[in-house]
Amino acid sequence: MKSLKLVTLIVLSAIGLCGYAQNQTNITLPLGGNAYSSLHQDSERTLSNRGIVNWTNPKEYFTAYFRVAKPGTVIVSINDKPVVDGQSTLEFSINNQPQKVSFDESKAFEGKIGEWTIKDTGYVALTIKGVSKSANKFPSIANLTIGGSAIEGKTAYVKNNEGNFFHWGRRGPSVHLNYLQPENVNAEWYYNEVTVPKGEDILGSYFMANGFGEGYFGMQVNSPTERHILFSVWSPFNTDDPKSIPDSHKIKMLKKGENVHTGEFGNEGAGGQSYLNYMWKAGNTYKFLLHGTPGKDSTTTYTAYFFAPETNKWQLIASFTRPQTKTYLKRFHSFLENFSPVQGDLSRKVLFNNQWICDNKGVWTELKSARFTTDNTGMKGYRMDYQGGIDKGAFYLKNGGFFNDYTSPRKVLNRTTEGKRPEIDFSKLP
Repeated sequence: MKSLKLVTLIVLSAIGLCGYAQNQTNITLPLGGNAYSSLHQDSERTLSNRGIVNWTNPKEYFTAYFRVAKPGTVIVSINDKPVVDGQSTLEFSINNQPQKVSFDESKAFEGKIGEWTIKDTGYVALTIKGVSKSANKFPSIANLTIGGSAIEGKTAYVKNNEGNFFHWGRRGPSVHLNYLQPENVNAEWYYNEVTVPKGEDILGSYFMANGFGEGYFGMQVNSPTERHILFSVWSPFNTDDPKSIPDSHKIKMLKKGENVHTGEFGNEGAGGQSYLNYMWKAGNTYKFLLHGTPGKDSTTTYTAYFFAPETNKWQLIASFTRPQTKTYLKRFHSFLENFSPVQGDLSRKVLFNNQWICDNKGVWTELKSARFTTDNTGMKGYRMDYQGGIDKGAFYLKNGGFFNDYTSPRKVLNRTTEGKRPEIDFSKLP
């Protein structure tokens, strides 16, 4: 009798384990972190951390993304009860193969949406469109359940909102170039050239050219009618609230260029900020020059200059003094980020070329190697649409848009073409 009970327990345990393993092949895809509206900037009312809500416009549709590591089947279900008003029909589609599903507030929803065959690895785009509705709103959907053999391998998606990752995940992975520089060089000047190819100047993009140990300097797309040349220096006081910085640790502005706005910034560290509202153009090449010199009193002064081909002259952006700091320029880097979560399903690309540093004796050195990295969104495997490499002799960075070919983080990239040393008369700079 005891042996029969033991066999029964073993069998039940095996069934339980098999059931657990089978359940593990399902993933819960939260739409709050993995979906995008076709209306982009106007989607904050209909796409929130709770997923699709308040959806009334039949012309608006949503696309959810996840990345599979093996071909196979994908089975989509809704296990959490959707919020339904009246009767409605939605169309779910993968690879232009639609499945129409009816919802009725008076009836329980059975769960299954449809099944598709995925023939290759990479990102899967699932679109959700509204076909008809009897009430004012289409159903509200928080999560989708994804099963099938295609997700038995490593699947990339934003799993939850811990650490505010619905925000960071929908922004997409930031990507960086960390330039390899010679040791024991008192770098006083740092020069870089930036070209955003036509069509890649996506709203919400920051193409950061001259990053250094204590700040960053680059250009942004802030709105359809506004673009910034942005230069910021972090305070040595560690905080996200600029108002909490004591006077002894505040960044002090020494001078600024014509029409340049200055102030403070927070949320990602804090410090002094300046920007010029300048409608730079995709396809043109812009030059960035940074000066950094240590003072005699444990301060360092940073000054940023911008050269636009449209004006054919160097413009002063701003000059800041950083206290508690005595250093030449160091940790040279560039990056590409998207600061608008609603634009994270769009791809953007930037070229960085002809990087040079000049020491305190006037000797120029070209920087021709850089290590590619991505941020925590990429390193966690939540998003894998990140890329860096060489394009026609220039370094490039690319992110967003759910493309499939990614670059392994920490890969060292080498420019093979010889650049042209900057011809700059420092004494004539504004």
